[in-house]
Amino acid sequence: MHSNSSSGSRPSLNSLSSKLSFQAVALGIAIIPFNSLNAEKSHQYNAVVTTNVLTVVAVENPTTVFKDGQFLHGFGYDLARNYAQSLNVRLDFKTVPDNATALKWVAQGKANIAMTTANLATIENKHLVSFSASCGDQSSLSKNGLNPQLNWVLQQADDPLTLTASGFVCQSKQLGTTQQLASFYNRNVVKPEAWSTIQKDLNQRLPIYKASFKRSASKYNLDWHLLAAIGYQESYLKPTSVSPTGVRGLMMLTNSTAQAMGVSNRSDPTQSIQGGAKYFDLMLDQFSSVPYPDRNWYALVAYNMGPGAVNQIQKRIKAQGKNPNQWVNLYDYLQRNQAQNGRYKQAVQYVTRIRTYLEHLKTSSRIDI
Repeated sequence: MHSNSSSGSRPSLNSLSSKLSFQAVALGIAIIPFNSLNAEKSHQYNAVVTTNVLTVVAVENPTTVFKDGQFLHGFGYDLARNYAQSLNVRLDFKTVPDNATALKWVAQGKANIAMTTANLATIENKHLVSFSASCGDQSSLSKNGLNPQLNWVLQQADDPLTLTASGFVCQSKQLGTTQQLASFYNRNVVKPEAWSTIQKDLNQRLPIYKASFKRSASKYNLDWHLLAAIGYQESYLKPTSVSPTGVRGLMMLTNSTAQAMGVSNRSDPTQSIQGGAKYFDLMLDQFSSVPYPDRNWYALVAYNMGPGAVNQIQKRIKAQGKNPNQWVNLYDYLQRNQAQNGRYKQAVQYVTRIRTYLEHLKTSSRIDI
C-alpha cells in the first residue's frame, strides 16, 4: 500500500468545519444531524491530524476492496484513498472478517472510519453515526452491480472528521467522481452467460502457460495473474492469434514492439509472454510518477494505445486543473471523449475487462492454478 500526499498546508479545524458546513448547506445535503463543534472535545479528527494517518476498516467484498497482491483496489478503497489525500494524510486500510468487527473497531477507536453494509439499526445500537458512501446516489452503485447500502461509519456526529468526510463524499458525487469510480468497478462488465465460456477457456489453456507467466512475472517483479489476465484479454490465451492490423501471438505484440523486446517469433507462447511482460514493465516505468494501484491501470492503457497517447491525455487533464496522475481523472477523460475517439472506448473496455479477469483469477477456486 502506498501513502498519498498533496501540496499545501492543512486548513485549521474551525475554518475547515465552517467551509464544509457551508458546502453541505449550498448543496442541499442533509447528511447527518451535526451538533455544534467543540474544539476542546476529544475528536478522531485530532488523532488523524496528529498521527498523519487515517485508519479505515472494511470487509473485503466487490464493493469495498479487493486485495491485489501487495496492493489494494476497489470502489470503497479508492474513495477512502481520495479522502485521505484531501486531508494530506496517509491511508492505513485494514480488512476484517465481518461488519460486526468493523463497527467494533470504530467504537473502540482502533479505526477512524468503517466502510460497511451493516443495517442502520445495528449501527445506531452501537451508538455510532453513518452516511451513505454515495451521498444518496444509490443508483450509481446498483446499476454497476455494487452494493448501494455501503455506508461510512464514524464515532460521533459532531466530530470534524465526520463533517469533512461527509462533505468530501458529497462533493465527490457532485463532481462525478463517485459515478466514475462506480463505472470503473462495474461488476457487470462481463455478461453472466459469458462466464461459463471464460471458465472453460481458463481451465483448458491457463495450466499450459502458467509456468511461463510465473517465470516472466518473477523476472520483472510483476503479478503473474495480471499477466495472465492481459493474455486472456489479448488473445484468449491462443498463441496463434492474429489481428487484422498485424499484431499476433498470445500477448498480441506488434512487429516493432516484438523486435524491441527481443522477441524473434511472436507465435511462440513463451517468447510472447516474455515480451509482453517486458513491455508491460516498461509501461510501468513510463508512469513511475503515478502511485499504485493507479499505475497498473495507466500502464494497461499505455499497453493498449501507446504511452505517447496517454502522455497527451495527461497534458490535457493538467490543463483542466486536475491531477494528471490520478486514475479517476484519466478514466473520466477516456469515458467522456470515447464517442469522438474509438481508441478511448477500446481502452476503457480493455482495462475494465482485465481488472475483471484479474479479480476472477485471484478468487476462483475452480481453476487449477
